Amino acid sequence: MQDRIKYWKGIEELENTPEFAKNAHNEFPEFLPVNEAKGDDASAGGKTHRRDFLKLLGFSMAAVSLASCEAPVRKAIPYLNKPVDVEPGVANWYASTFFGDGDYNSILVKTREGRPIKIEPNNESGLTSSGTSPKAQASLMGLYDENRLRYPLINKKEASWAEVDKQIRARLANVNGKVVIVSSTIISPSTKQLINEFGSRFANFEHVTYDANSASGLLAANGGVVPGYDFSKANVIVSVAADFLGTWIAPIPFAKQYIQRRKVSSDKPEMSRHYQFETRLSLTGSNADVRVPIKPSEEAAVIQALYNGITGNGAASAAGVDAKALAAAIKELKANNGRALVVAGSNDPGVQAMVTAINRALGAEGTSIDTTSPYYTRQGNDGQMIRLVNEMNAGTVGAVFFYDANPVYNHPLAEKVVSGLKKVNLRVSFADRVNETAALVEFVAPDNNYLESWNDFEPKKGFLSLAQPVISPIFTTRQAQDSLLVWSGNSTSYYDYLRNNWRKIATGDFNKFWEQAVHDGVLQNGTSVLAITPAATSAAPVARVTKPTGIEAVLYEKAAIGSGEMANNPWLQEMPDPISKATWGNYVAMPRKMAEEMKVVQGDVIKVTMANGRSIELPALVQPGQAQGTVAIAVGYGRNVDAMPVAKGVGANAYPIATVADNTVFYTGSVKLEKTSAFSEIAQTQTHHTIMDRLVVQESTLAKYKENPKEVTEYARIPTHNGPAKPATISLWDDYEYKDHHWGMVVDLNSCIGCGACTISCQVENNIPVVGKAEVLNRREMHWIRIDRYYSAVEHEDRDYKTMEDPAENPSVVFQPMMCQHCNHAPCETVCPVAATMHSSEGLNQMAYNRCVGTRYCANNCPYKVRRFNWFAYPNNEKFVNINTTMQTDLGKMVLNPDVTVRSRGVMEKCSFCVQRIQLGKLEAKRENRRPKDGEIVSACAQSCPTEALVFGDMLDPESRISKLLKKEQGERAFHVLEELNVQPNVTYLTKIRNLA
Repeated sequence: MQDRIKYWKGIEELENTPEFAKNAHNEFPEFLPVNEAKGDDASAGGKTHRRDFLKLLGFSMAAVSLASCEAPVRKAIPYLNKPVDVEPGVANWYASTFFGDGDYNSILVKTREGRPIKIEPNNESGLTSSGTSPKAQASLMGLYDENRLRYPLINKKEASWAEVDKQIRARLANVNGKVVIVSSTIISPSTKQLINEFGSRFANFEHVTYDANSASGLLAANGGVVPGYDFSKANVIVSVAADFLGTWIAPIPFAKQYIQRRKVSSDKPEMSRHYQFETRLSLTGSNADVRVPIKPSEEAAVIQALYNGITGNGAASAAGVDAKALAAAIKELKANNGRALVVAGSNDPGVQAMVTAINRALGAEGTSIDTTSPYYTRQGNDGQMIRLVNEMNAGTVGAVFFYDANPVYNHPLAEKVVSGLKKVNLRVSFADRVNETAALVEFVAPDNNYLESWNDFEPKKGFLSLAQPVISPIFTTRQAQDSLLVWSGNSTSYYDYLRNNWRKIATGDFNKFWEQAVHDGVLQNGTSVLAITPAATSAAPVARVTKPTGIEAVLYEKAAIGSGEMANNPWLQEMPDPISKATWGNYVAMPRKMAEEMKVVQGDVIKVTMANGRSIELPALVQPGQAQGTVAIAVGYGRNVDAMPVAKGVGANAYPIATVADNTVFYTGSVKLEKTSAFSEIAQTQTHHTIMDRLVVQESTLAKYKENPKEVTEYARIPTHNGPAKPATISLWDDYEYKDHHWGMVVDLNSCIGCGACTISCQVENNIPVVGKAEVLNRREMHWIRIDRYYSAVEHEDRDYKTMEDPAENPSVVFQPMMCQHCNHAPCETVCPVAATMHSSEGLNQMAYNRCVGTRYCANNCPYKVRRFNWFAYPNNEKFVNINTTMQTDLGKMVLNPDVTVRSRGVMEKCSFCVQRIQLGKLEAKRENRRPKDGEIVSACAQSCPTEALVFGDMLDPESRISKLLKKEQGERAFHVLEELNVQPNVTYLTKIRNLA
């Protein structure tokens, strides 16, 4: 008997707790009352009285009767003079750029009848083509946010722009002291030039840049820029606490580069090897071949050991760190000189200086680091911001403008920022709402949404892109750049200013050049506009050595919520964290051993106190892979302003417990943990059912794949009198014969990094409602595609879990996108009593919503658990006013896709393979009297995937990418989930391959 891999979804399944065992197989884990019974009618145990159930039945019958007799009132306003560029029912597309929270994406914006409804990747971009981030997909919600300011404010009262301009210009003319613009990183060349011109009018001016997620140490060690990392050029990657696939520096460009060396085939059985040393189990660490848990205080020691091992200047070891893994990493780095890369997430300039020296010694500069094209997506300077805070408190600052900056919320010296602001005479914010900092200023001059604005961007030297307004400003807001021009006495609009700035780089006729640039959205001819000149790197500083006592904490950003800038977005709040699968809030992630020692169960509220005396209280979450003796807490939560009702009261603000030392912000330090008597349940999405030890995901090693590609995947066989046979060859069904099209999908488990972009893209495209924390806890989330995260460890034939090393200490991770499998022998279709779910002639499992009566038989009979039931009428429902904002207000409903029905209460829904896109593509091809071309019809999930892990297409087209991929991988890596059931899915998975040392 050989060793086998044991998979589990979470600690509760690993331990098979009584609560999990009780509920794992139940569709409804407990009776969920319609409304709480009160008084004498209350039944034992507080359950709803049976009369309430009968009332509900009576109401349902009455509602159905009324709905069948009463026609809705509709108002149609026709075009008297139709705009030339608007054709009812036909989408318009505009190239633009999303840059927010340090996340850059070149995008295309889909509009219908003048309103933006979907964001897709701009394939013309050399940095972010063929994919977007979850934040970029969800950014549409910010445009239709009811809580945006409608007018400028003076002392918290609505005012006209004329009055705001008059007062600010008068105050600036007599300003006494330094004038400062505080912003997060700006990668717009024209905006930076405008800020400098605005400041040139004053004797003492400074533009202070700080980022909530600081990379100040990295910049200090590399002359003020981020090195031009290129993960596609590295055979060996060593990352020390850098979550470069999640939130570090430029995750989408990095993910695209990284995955180029992770895709394998029998033609090219090679892939990079990735070592990850980190404290918490990050998105990047979960994709590594070799992951080593370390404490934050050990990061500098690991870098020092790498430096010593490569240069031969000292001992190549670090106390307390896996010596075998460290030695293997050093050996492979040295063996791949010129084809290796080391990165670190530390904010310590000394650590980053050593990383720079390591890469230089490895010959990375000029190969895996492009020295001619650095990244500009992080420019924050911790020391500059700390100095400004002190200057404000000293009373030497006369005016301060906050542009895309909210230090009262996200800076560890927030208390000093508040006290300093009281001593500044002129305080202005460009915030789009009254956030924590805007609440303390005199003037709020609300900026336009980025989809209402013109701008330019240079995320990486030589890579330019443009943003154009795809809708007129919804409210009486004004682009911040236009405000600066007005206050400078310049009558030029920012659009004209932008065009004039681009004349410097134009070739030939400018108007033609400009129109082409706006049309393409990008200009990538090596031209650079951003005025950032790398400074000479100073002598390498010494790494900051700390000796923390007790438990160490690390603060981090989640892939969806990030720094909290977009925390009012319900799509992002409900997107499950890729690792913990938790939604709606942050928590204290701790290893299982620590939880056992503290006698803490998941949900127990823990008080976390830093050395600086500040503390927060959050529920505990037992996290496999968390380094022993450490905890991790996500930032971006704990908003407490009325202008962010979705985020208000969700989680706790972790920024105040960050530390400041040596003019640098550090998100690590010693903490004291205390268990409180409170309990707060964490809403997770992957604890709702069990795979019952069935073969669902498959993985193997590169060594085995090279040896024999046909033996890395296990296939189900059914015993017959003629010997073992494939399940598909034995059936009582009449098989479908597909003639025109047969739609399917291939999911490469090697390429899926678990980022969740597909989940948000599907939600936006298909009008999927947000249900909120309470309903997630009730197992009622509505996502049509989920990313199942499986932990795994080797189960040896002669040992069980009680005698082996703790499998939760450092498990391997596999991500598996799971959507409706569109089975050819669909078990849902056979049990529906009203034929609401049926099979199409093109291989789609379809839903007729107006036929569905909500028996939920189909959900019970689905082995993949991918069908969703509408428990509520989500539109216009007071229960979801601050949760499902896309369906509660007229403004919020503008984001809905008119090509997709908004489902009603009591019906089932699920992935449709974006049938509306399929039909549109077929109609356009029919109009041109041809067959749809491969790549013309792509599902929303596949189009948004930054690593192209999802391949969608017509399996009857022999020239389609999916057909070629299936033909190539058949019998090697291609498998169907639960093949033994013989439901014959149209979704095929490719076995994950690990490049183990």
